[in-house]
Amino acid sequence: MKFILQATDGRARAGLIETAHGAIETPAFMPVGTQGSVKAIGPQELNDVGAQIILGNTYHLYLRPGADVIEHAGGLHKFISWDKPLLTDSGGYQVYSLNDLRKIEEEGVAFQSHFDGSRNMFTPESVVDIQRRLGSDIMMVLDECTPYPCEFEYARASNKLTVRWAERCREEFERQPARYGYAQSLFGIVQGSIFPEIREQSAESLVRLDFDGYAIGGLAVGEPAETMYHITETCEPLLPGEKPRYLMGVGTPENLLESIERGMDMFDCVMPTRNGRNGMFFTTDGSINIRNAVYKTDFSPIDSACDCYTCRTFTKAFLRHLFVVKEILALQLATIHNLAFYLRLMREARMAIEERRFNVWKLSMLERIAFEVSTV
Repeated sequence: MKFILQATDGRARAGLIETAHGAIETPAFMPVGTQGSVKAIGPQELNDVGAQIILGNTYHLYLRPGADVIEHAGGLHKFISWDKPLLTDSGGYQVYSLNDLRKIEEEGVAFQSHFDGSRNMFTPESVVDIQRRLGSDIMMVLDECTPYPCEFEYARASNKLTVRWAERCREEFERQPARYGYAQSLFGIVQGSIFPEIREQSAESLVRLDFDGYAIGGLAVGEPAETMYHITETCEPLLPGEKPRYLMGVGTPENLLESIERGMDMFDCVMPTRNGRNGMFFTTDGSINIRNAVYKTDFSPIDSACDCYTCRTFTKAFLRHLFVVKEILALQLATIHNLAFYLRLMREARMAIEERRFNVWKLSMLERIAFEVSTV
């Protein structure tokens, strides 16, 4: 992997990540394909809306269909018929969310499958092995995602464990060759909850391990947005400027723009797809709940500024009808539009950075979009 920094405007960055399966222009939003599929749409629609990379989930793919099946298919790209870049997370967040079904130890995480109750173990070594077998372009280290709120001492001990696991992941990554004839990259994950001192220790320890890129994890888990921005600002100057920075699990369009301003390059979140499946559409003039009666006879497109298939072809009235009668097509059309909106937002942010007008553009966008995510 190669990262080329092409333009800056303050801390905001426009770059290019080169991988074996193509280039990724940053800032980049990665649609989430938890089980190898972005819910409700296929690879052709993802190409049509401009997706350059998607994200897969190691935990879910390990449980079903299993790394052996995917390896036998020739890797995840072939298995899901996606020929562009893929990032796989380590499964750490999913294991964290299991609560009573897992136990964190020095060796790794023992957990029960939420599918069938089977007992499993993730170690730093096994997580690298699974992702080698999946063949993703970008792999993530195993980490512990601390809850919010979290006591200082717990966060400090947890981060030390995450750093030790990162060291083991790095060693295993160097020991294991790639399986499919192309190089893979490994990112470290900065942890430390909302405590700047621990975040600084985490970043400094991981940078010494010289990963291909760095993620900031453990945010967007319930803390106030301003706290998230403060922690991002704390971490940013500690991360190498010549490598990509990935803010995990974020978020709303406002979160994305504020984080781009703070030097972040890559993002992922289920919000555009999940909210779309629940009838919420993101638009240039704010979010709308398409089930509202006001749209029953509204024959305008969802967003006149959008040229996605949904907006070119269908009206609000028809889309409302599809949701009211629970037609499957509703989920597909909403997902197409919301991902198109997010990806267009990234392209416009990139252009504003290149033209050194990002801050003015960002403020103008935030005034217009005024998202009310809680309405769905």
